[in-house]
Amino acid sequence: MSTLTVTSGTDSIDLEVEDSGGSGRPAVLIHGWPMSHESWSEQVPALREAGYRVISYDRRGFGGSAKPAAGYDYDTLTDDLAGLLKALDLSDVTLVGFSMGGGEVARYVGRHGQERLHSVVFAAAVPPYLMKTDDNPQGPLTQDAAAEMESGLTAGREDFFPGFVTGFYSAGEELKATQEQVDQGVELCLQSDQGAALGCMEAFGTTDFRDDLVRVTVPTLVVHGDSDGIVPFEGSGQRTAQIIHGAETVVVQGAPHGLNVTHAEEFNTALLDFLAR
Repeated sequence: MSTLTVTSGTDSIDLEVEDSGGSGRPAVLIHGWPMSHESWSEQVPALREAGYRVISYDRRGFGGSAKPAAGYDYDTLTDDLAGLLKALDLSDVTLVGFSMGGGEVARYVGRHGQERLHSVVFAAAVPPYLMKTDDNPQGPLTQDAAAEMESGLTAGREDFFPGFVTGFYSAGEELKATQEQVDQGVELCLQSDQGAALGCMEAFGTTDFRDDLVRVTVPTLVVHGDSDGIVPFEGSGQRTAQIIHGAETVVVQGAPHGLNVTHAEEFNTALLDFLAR
């Protein structure tokens, strides 16, 4: 790990970055809320072994990155990503966005274009638009559910995160992860800044990515668990694949939201097969 100062819009931000180096085609992994780059621990070795240059980083406010008071909207977060790609002079990149990170993938294309990109992956990702509204009746997140989640986190992180992570790794009532994996997930969540966690919660719940997705023309993979109770496939990944012409969809049977951990073999197979094309 190293700290990289990147130019983000008209400002700068210090991000914790893990870069495997090498001459392979770069894959940039963007983690979900409210964890860190360490949540990709099942993917990084597999991608390295396959010859890819693997870059993962902590979003501002999370893990070891700087934790400023502001900047938790998707425009700023995507400017951070653009600054990272520029600082490392990356091209022919595959962006892999998990959950909240899928929003950064979509907004990156909408805001910065595809010049540096080879392909994109939406993994259990929040686009096209999570919140249920009058003009988005298929949105899987209701106002009441969002308010309950916000009040739970505000009331106490130590009580909120264990329940959240258990749901993250559960298909229905069945926990698909080990207790050690749950404990590790909670530990990553607790590294987040509270203001960042709340700000990003609002961002992923209320940001409309539909106009961003229509601009995606590079090869696209949508991978999702069919038992995702946090970001249900029917209201998110399925709709994203319908918007992006030619998108490939892989639905992992019995997999919860955190399928990159609970179903790592199936997830990695889908990702590596896609990257090899």
